[in-house]
Amino acid sequence: MPFVDTNGLKVVERLPGWKGRYVHSSSMTFAHYDFAAGASIHEHFHPEEEVYEVIEGELEMTIEGETRRLKPGLVAIVPANCRHSVRARTNGRLLVVDHPGRPEFG
Repeated sequence: MPFVDTNGLKVVERLPGWKGRYVHSSSMTFAHYDFAAGASIHEHFHPEEEVYEVIEGELEMTIEGETRRLKPGLVAIVPANCRHSVRARTNGRLLVVDHPGRPEFG
């Protein structure tokens, strides 16, 4: 499966306001999210490293107590086992990459 049309993937609403489509490689998971203003992801941590890239809109992200606004062009890297949370300031789109992969997604 070297090519995937993400537009044809099933949409899963993992949390209210976070609608995702998931692609898995042998070692990574790619989550393409549409997010709604006001939607949030509670503070949590997991063993996977995670990279967030905002495509459209604006998020507020907290990693280990440090909060920043993420807009297109900014990337947030969450090391494995670091506490983090997210709040959508606007509607938008986001790409999240996990390594190693998270086959339980999608």
